[in-house]
Amino acid sequence: MNKKHIVILSLIFLISCGSGKSFQSFFNDHKRDLGVTAFQVPNFMRALLTNISPEINNLFGNVKDFKFITFKDISTTKQNTLIEEMDLVTANNFTDILRTNTVDKTKIISVKENGDVVTEAIIFNSTLAKASVIYLKGNFDPNKIKQLSETNQFEDLSNKLLQNYQPKTLTPGFNPN
Repeated sequence: MNKKHIVILSLIFLISCGSGKSFQSFFNDHKRDLGVTAFQVPNFMRALLTNISPEINNLFGNVKDFKFITFKDISTTKQNTLIEEMDLVTANNFTDILRTNTVDKTKIISVKENGDVVTEAIIFNSTLAKASVIYLKGNFDPNKIKQLSETNQFEDLSNKLLQNYQPKTLTPGFNPN
């Protein structure tokens, strides 16, 4: 009987440890949703990001992984689902350095640390008009992450990314060729 209890307790412990959600699984679950724009930037393209936003150029020098996903025109139900899923991701060894929950907006900045260096950061902003998430992996100064967030640099970056990667509409006109 004692062995059965130990086996059952061990299984419960293992299941509870594995119940966290990673950012990669969140990204993979939603990158095909309607109304979503998603970026996963490979290493060779990081130089392009430094040209989009010179304000955070020094931050991207340390980035090993960069993912960005934005949701447009979401319902209250979808917004709540995204917030709950982000809670599951950040519960997986992340520490919230800022969390603001209002009727109009939810903002979460959560990091993983190794000593006094941030190794992963998730910046989540959500309104009914738009929800966006930026994921960074590398070695960052936690004060720099906080400063960039307080001055809305990450929101500016997400807007610049969307503008830079939107298809350009061609206006009809005279073609001399």
